[in-house]
Amino acid sequence: MRVLGIDPGLTRCGVGVVEGVAGRPLTMIGVGVVRTSSDAELGDRLVAVERGIEQWLDEHSPGFVAVERVFAQHNVRTVMGTAQASAVAMLCAARRGIPVALHTPSEVKAAVTGSGRADKDQVGAMVTRLLRLDTPPKPADAADALALAICHIWRAPAQNRLQRAVAAHRTSGASRTSGAAGAPGASRTPGVSRTPGPPGPPGTSRTLKGRTA
Repeated sequence: MRVLGIDPGLTRCGVGVVEGVAGRPLTMIGVGVVRTSSDAELGDRLVAVERGIEQWLDEHSPGFVAVERVFAQHNVRTVMGTAQASAVAMLCAARRGIPVALHTPSEVKAAVTGSGRADKDQVGAMVTRLLRLDTPPKPADAADALALAICHIWRAPAQNRLQRAVAAHRTSGASRTSGAAGAPGASRTPGVSRTPGPPGPPGTSRTLKGRTA
């Protein structure tokens, strides 16, 4: 499995490619940062992010793309830029038919370090150890991108099993509903009246349309 991890951002968008499967040593294929100038127009910056991500997709042909899920921050301007860069990353992958997964920062930290409260130095140190690198990737955005890719590789098998189980449950439920609807006696034909009961004993009168028979 080859995964492109993307830590979205307008000024620095971290990108990292990791290859491997859960339970076995992982290999870093590449890591870097797509940069844009804070002085440029927003549209131009988004185009630069798109071109940078497209270049990484062309060069490494990942089978999956893992993007950090945007969460609320106190700095609205920062979270808006992160969300815009995230949307560009998902668009680039979707346009090529590459599956996209979103992981929260806590999920990534927990997967890589064992703690959802780990700081960036701890994440960088564990990424260096897991990928058998000589030094931690710099800047932190690059290390975060690799951590995203590692997280997805490790979590993907469990996610796939869960998705298959949910799909099977839905299919089974739909089959039971369809079978119940088609069972004999499950419905009544409109316009057909109920069969009248047996006549009463001799001398008993029955009322019919307001008259005594």
